[in-house]
Amino acid sequence: MFSRNRLVAVLAAVAIGAVAVAATGLFAPDALAQSSADAAKSDAPAAAPVPPAPPAPAAESGKVSVENPYGLEALWKTGDFVSKGTLFILGIMSLGSWYIIFTKLFEQFRLLQHAAEAKRTFFQAGSVKAGADGLKEGSAFRYIAESGMEASGKHEGALLERIDMNSWISMSIQRAQDNIQSRLQDGLAFLATVGSTAPFVGLFGTVWGIYHALTAIGIAGQASIDKVAGPVGEALIMTAFGLAVAVPAVLGYNWLVRRNKVAMESVRSFGADVHLVLLGSAK
Repeated sequence: MFSRNRLVAVLAAVAIGAVAVAATGLFAPDALAQSSADAAKSDAPAAAPVPPAPPAPAAESGKVSVENPYGLEALWKTGDFVSKGTLFILGIMSLGSWYIIFTKLFEQFRLLQHAAEAKRTFFQAGSVKAGADGLKEGSAFRYIAESGMEASGKHEGALLERIDMNSWISMSIQRAQDNIQSRLQDGLAFLATVGSTAPFVGLFGTVWGIYHALTAIGIAGQASIDKVAGPVGEALIMTAFGLAVAVPAVLGYNWLVRRNKVAMESVRSFGADVHLVLLGSAK
């Protein structure tokens, strides 16, 4: 009995061992494969990190196009009738100044040309009339010569007999010279007026722009930059326009006055020579 029980125990132990061996044979390869994979992963080099994408290239300095909401176009569109009227007045002043400057320069250039022509041809003629006829029509020097000839030929009458020939011819030539000088000075008063008043017109626009800025601050209740940038920019633009109109007018006025003096010296010199020639012809 005892040995039978012992035999049963031995057989049970053998069966358990066989089951364990079978289990080991079934599951050991997967475990080994898993462990091998884990080891391979641990031995493999780490993957290189992916570099971040480079940022988009920034626009070059000075080439970024930004729309200016406070430029001249915005000033004209958003400005009231006072601002537009001020700009219109400054524009008229500027156009008038440049027109006068160019026209007076052209007149002075022609006058100096006629002076050189008169000096070259008039006194080479056989008579005052021949010399005057040789000058161009509309020339200031021909006008002086014809005025002197007319005075010397009309020194008649009871009243004129009380005036000597010298004074009569001198007075006639002097009148002609005064007329030429008056013609040369046409428009200079406008330049002087623009040069003295344009800064104050621009200053008026400046004051009006500052008033708009203060009004915008009062309505908004805070002095933010977007509330005052437009009106203050408008004020500064008006100041700049006033100076841009005044400075050329002042420079043009001084330059033209100086050139008028040079031109009138030629006119007076020619008038004095014609005076002497007419007195010599009357004797």
